[in-house]
Amino acid sequence: MLRVMPFEQGNASMKHLLGGKGANLAEMTRVGLPVPPGFTITTDVCRAYYAADRKLPEGLFEEVLSAMKQLEQAKGERFGDSEQPLLVSVRSGSVTSMPGMMDTILNLGLNDETVEGLARSTGDARFAYDCYRRLIQMFGNVVFDMEGYHFEFLLQRMKQQQGFDQDHQVTAEAWKTLIAEYKAVIAKHAGRSFPQQVIEQLQLAVEAVFRSWNNHRAQIYRNIHQIPDEQGTAVNVQSMVFGNMGTDCGTGVVFTRNPSTGEHILYGEFLMNAQGEDVVAGVRTPMPIAKLEEELPEVYAQLESAAIKLEKHYRDMQDIEFTVEKGKLYLLQTRNGKRTAQAAVQLAVGFVKEGTITKEEGIQRIEPFHLDQLLHRAIDTSSELDVLASGLPASPGAATGQAVFDADTAEAWSRAGKKVILVRSETTPEDIHGVLVAEGVLTSRGGMTSHAAVVARGMGKPCVCGCEPIRLRERAFDVVVTDSVTATIAEGEWISIDGATGRVIRGVVQLREPELTAELVELLAWADDIRRLQVYTNADTPEDAGKARSFGAEGIGLCRTEHMFMSPERVPVVRGMILADQPEERAAALAELLPMQQSDFEGIFRAMAGLPVTIRLLDPPLHEFLPNMEELAIQYSLLSQQKIGNTEELQRVERMLRKVRSLHEMNPMLGTRGCRLGLIHPEIYEMQVEAIFRAALQCLDEKVDVRPDIMIPLVGHESELKIMRELVDRKAAEVLGARLSTVHYRVGTMIEVPRAAITAGSIAKHADFFSFGTNDLTQMTLGYSRDDAEGKFLTHYVESKVLPSNPFQVLDQEGVGTLIRWAAAQGKSTKPQLKTGICGEHGGDKESIFFCHAEGLDYISCSPYRVPLARIAAAQAAIALGNPSEQASIKPAQSA
Repeated sequence: MLRVMPFEQGNASMKHLLGGKGANLAEMTRVGLPVPPGFTITTDVCRAYYAADRKLPEGLFEEVLSAMKQLEQAKGERFGDSEQPLLVSVRSGSVTSMPGMMDTILNLGLNDETVEGLARSTGDARFAYDCYRRLIQMFGNVVFDMEGYHFEFLLQRMKQQQGFDQDHQVTAEAWKTLIAEYKAVIAKHAGRSFPQQVIEQLQLAVEAVFRSWNNHRAQIYRNIHQIPDEQGTAVNVQSMVFGNMGTDCGTGVVFTRNPSTGEHILYGEFLMNAQGEDVVAGVRTPMPIAKLEEELPEVYAQLESAAIKLEKHYRDMQDIEFTVEKGKLYLLQTRNGKRTAQAAVQLAVGFVKEGTITKEEGIQRIEPFHLDQLLHRAIDTSSELDVLASGLPASPGAATGQAVFDADTAEAWSRAGKKVILVRSETTPEDIHGVLVAEGVLTSRGGMTSHAAVVARGMGKPCVCGCEPIRLRERAFDVVVTDSVTATIAEGEWISIDGATGRVIRGVVQLREPELTAELVELLAWADDIRRLQVYTNADTPEDAGKARSFGAEGIGLCRTEHMFMSPERVPVVRGMILADQPEERAAALAELLPMQQSDFEGIFRAMAGLPVTIRLLDPPLHEFLPNMEELAIQYSLLSQQKIGNTEELQRVERMLRKVRSLHEMNPMLGTRGCRLGLIHPEIYEMQVEAIFRAALQCLDEKVDVRPDIMIPLVGHESELKIMRELVDRKAAEVLGARLSTVHYRVGTMIEVPRAAITAGSIAKHADFFSFGTNDLTQMTLGYSRDDAEGKFLTHYVESKVLPSNPFQVLDQEGVGTLIRWAAAQGKSTKPQLKTGICGEHGGDKESIFFCHAEGLDYISCSPYRVPLARIAAAQAAIALGNPSEQASIKPAQSA
């Protein structure tokens, strides 16, 4: 096990061992960029630390101290020396970037003696004691788990009492007084004094950074981004450089391109006379990076040159942290920059056109789930806006919600179904659960690279930062609108934010849906040239079908006809059909529904002209179209108790209640629905099939190319499909007559019952296609009721690692996937031209799409707004996996 590695011995390929930060520090050192020397304690040690119940491996610190000796030689300073003290930072560095989720300690190595040596060696006592108070504050927070407000309160009180506005104005004597107060706070809350032994400081700091791998915010972030717990974090120990030594010093963050738009300009912020955490923490509102060229032109030129070199080296946009110490530039970190979906597309296309990467690499640079975010909503330009203030446009998109002022309230209100905007002075990593549920984020301090901005951008949420006209107070904020006018927004009042312009708006605004950009259209065209899987959509209306087609859908994989019955004007007709006691009454109701259904299908056929339209015949049980049984019983009881009442109304309710009770089932999901309903009441399916073919004839007369695929739901036995297919074929011949050969229709089934998957070879004899309904197939295979599972135990299962992910979001490949694999193979062995695909919600999930590609399915079907995502994911699957091998026949496992 490799435990400690100096920067100069590593390289970028060692990311799994050194973490992203350590690997990039090593790589920058290797290529000769100005990186302060240091070393990395590897992720192997983190894994060993947790395997040993949070104890550092034996002998580790001897290796750490040996590396510290090398660092002392490189710097010409000694750790703990009272004349020329070596100071270091101790930072986390996970394999997968997790900005702000774990902990950092700066200025480590200062104590009551070394701070005096630092003051003498720099000639600046104010600076030395500022560094010391920062160390004590971070140490208390990170090592002793003390809340930051214990220190912030004392700091703000001291500034107010002595009339200081900024940290650099505070005198050395004032810092000394504050340091004594900080020490007393640590002694009170931690039950021990701040350690004066620098070796003890180092050991406690290393353990604290490893501990932070499993803090609450890091766990939430890993769950959101599906980062494995076993990756662990490395710890980087690096010699300090100081951006807070004077007016020729500073610190900042710069992106080699704009991470919000992808524009090819340096984008970032810096603070003069400040230390690194000041920028990302958002405690001061920084200046744009372009101002650095005015303040320190030589440093700006060096930074610009380094940015070009790093982007060329890594072949991607870089996020660079830097410090300027006495006019000299130092690079503290580089990593591939987090970006919005808009920027991701712009960058991918831009790098391809510049010849930096191939089209395949450009497609692989896109995170498919970000394409959901790319379709950001924006404020309707026709809206009248009551703009209260403007801040920095930190993350694009617009949002409307009720103002809340802490993460816990945001989470509670969101659970209650409210839309919220999280308003903070600045967010901290502890706020992540509030950011997660909020529609958007608004802060009064911080810049476009602050924690709030970075996390919101990563989640695709609108964010406005550094809105300085806002003054937060208890459960409200004031906005200085003019010199004489102040507006107040109390908690619960509606506000809106525009992350594209930075505007903060009073009240609810009308939002408009986004459109595909030219760059995304081009990227999707590249993906279409590469992918093998066809991408269909789930659509029940002509409007949804048209929207999906504009997003590139190649057909409809699931049209749920029951949704066509739910409109207010149709429900009475459907109920009349269900309540009919005589065949004549039912026939009359069906005759009334027939033209309605025909009109629906005509609209969809026109929207999808030339493309296949898969129409699922009625699937849910009939009682779903009737009133709730308990509510009817109460209504009947109240009517019965009235001495003078409407006898006709009482009879109507009684009849409805009797019918609902007769249709009531203990487990409707496994009851009279799908093809079972069609077998018992074939007249319903006959009406729907007639409507389909009448619509087809009408569209053919209009020269519309019609390609209907008729899906029989819930088949579990071949005889069910055989009978239903005969019904469809008989009705087709009856309706189409001499024009039968002009309508190229297919009949298939939705495989959603495990028995259907197991006996797929027999069922395929009567099917032209299999569509795997992965929602119900997952429920029946796992024995989970989706509604009950997600509301009761499923979250606990995922959090406790009983399951790797929610099986209703990510396909259970071991269980459900095996049934799909079996059914596809057996079906095609019976009928080689059998068309196969999935139409459950998994059709829009990247991992599930990779599975479908690998198993040789023909298509996936997803909701309209996920079609671009699926097109990209299908191309990524083709690039990563190549063409699927021929499906071998799957044999049942032998019993033990």
